[in-house]
This record gives sequence, C-alpha cells and structure tokens, in this order.
Amino acid sequence: MQARKLLVTAAAGKTGVHTVRNLIEAGHEVRALVRKEDERSAALRELGAEIFVGDLLDHDDAIRATDGMSGAYLCYPVSPGFIQATAYFADAARRAKLDIVVNMSQISAREDAKSHAARDHWIAERVLDWSGVPTAHIRPTFFSEWLVFPWVRDGIVKEGKIALPYGEGSHAPISADDQARVIAAILAQPADHAGQTYTLVGPVELDQKQIAGVVGKVLGRDVKYTPTSIEAYRDHLHKYKLPEFMIQHFEEVAIDYQNGVFAGTNDHVEKITGQAAQTLEAFVEANRAAFAA
Repeated sequence: MQARKLLVTAAAGKTGVHTVRNLIEAGHEVRALVRKEDERSAALRELGAEIFVGDLLDHDDAIRATDGMSGAYLCYPVSPGFIQATAYFADAARRAKLDIVVNMSQISAREDAKSHAARDHWIAERVLDWSGVPTAHIRPTFFSEWLVFPWVRDGIVKEGKIALPYGEGSHAPISADDQARVIAAILAQPADHAGQTYTLVGPVELDQKQIAGVVGKVLGRDVKYTPTSIEAYRDHLHKYKLPEFMIQHFEEVAIDYQNGVFAGTNDHVEKITGQAAQTLEAFVEANRAAFAA
C-alpha cells in the first residue's frame, strides 16, 4: 500500500486518536488538527503525527490544514457551527484537491430531525456532496463509549442503574476504535468509498435492559435499566453543566431512540476493515477501570 498524507481533525477526540494511531501504524503520514497543545496532542506527536493547532471555524486554518494532504477525516463536536465549518472545509478540500473526505455524521441525521445537531449533520452532508469533493459519510449509532460518559457512568457506579428515557428501543453499540478502523481504511484506499454513506453499528443489537445485563455481568454486580422521563433526563443533564445545544440534541435523540432510529445491525465494519466489530462485553471488559467506584 502506498503511503499517503492524511489530515485527521478532532485528532484528540474519541475516534480521532484511534484514527491517527491506525494510519501511522499502516505507514501513512498524519497531520493531526487539535484545538490546543496539551498532553493529548503531546501523545499524538509521540506517535509520530504532525500537530496542527487550529479551529475548523477559521477558514484560513482549514486551508492551511488541508494543504498538501491527499485525504482527510472531518469530525465536529455536538455544538453550533458545523454547517459553517463544513462549508469552510469543503472549500479548503477543493483547493487542496483531496481525493477523499470521510465525514463523521450520525445515524439520526435527516432533513426532518428535531435535534438541531442531527439536522446540521444532514445539511453538512449535503454541503460536502454539492461541493464535488469525493466524500464518504459515516453514520454511527450510539458509541459504546456512551456508557462511560459521566451522566451515564455515575449512575452505574453509584446506584447500579442506567437511567435513560429510551423506552423499549434498542441499538448495536459500536466502539470508537472500530469506527476509527473504518475511517483509516477508507482514507488509505478511498477508490471504492467516495459517494457512499455507511451506517456504522456493532455486532449485536440490544435494548437497555440487555445492555444493563451485559454491563452487570462483566463487572460482577447488579445493574438495572431504570426508564426515566425526558423532563427528568433534562434535569439530570443540567447537573453536569452541559450546554443547551447538547441537551436539546440528547432529548430529541432519546425520542428517536424510542422510535427505532438507532436500531439495526450490519457488517460494514467487517467488510471494510476485514475485522469484526467489538462486542459490548469486550468493550466493558477493556474499560473496566472506567467503572471503578
């Protein structure tokens, strides 16, 4: 495989750090875009990445970051500004003549989404499509890492419960590492992926009662799913001082979850990477320390 020069945005994030590692291990040159120099960027530099400190909401930064690259991974947090950032990035990608952009979207992205973030993702997909830049969109379901976010993890650790307004909905949790393997594989060999949209899911679909059972079994303790209301969920999220944009997203995707938007399984991970996706059991075991009291 020929070595390529590849840009990874949000490089210190959950999918970004694994994407950088996978690409470097495969022999590619990686430019890692981060918001600031810290211990996370230092770790990426130690891996062999070129560190680029910049902001996707700065057009000049986007142009400089993509300059000289062959392809890029575009990832933006759940916060306002994604459409503007995508427009800047699409223009920069055209100038740099990138042969692939892997765009992190979400499974709930659609034109009638009630979540502002989900609708922004749908529009951002269209902006990239209209730009003519070869793009592959990935739409993951809920990450396995959702379980170790404080507003979920604390309930598991302190009370032995997963309290979410997800009703009887279900999904197949997928790890950030598995998504990163897909991203790296597309960036390394983009020919068959431009123009494609991949829904990324784990190997086993589970409802929240089953997820609680898996977590409890691996940890050797009793963990139960305790359904809650949207209103109680909003109050709970406020305790973690999350921004309103994110809370609105979490509320609306909870309703989507109840309505089956996050459900389903497929074999995209295995077909693209040659390796099956990680089970939830394996994820919890690998992250056992995160659930320590």
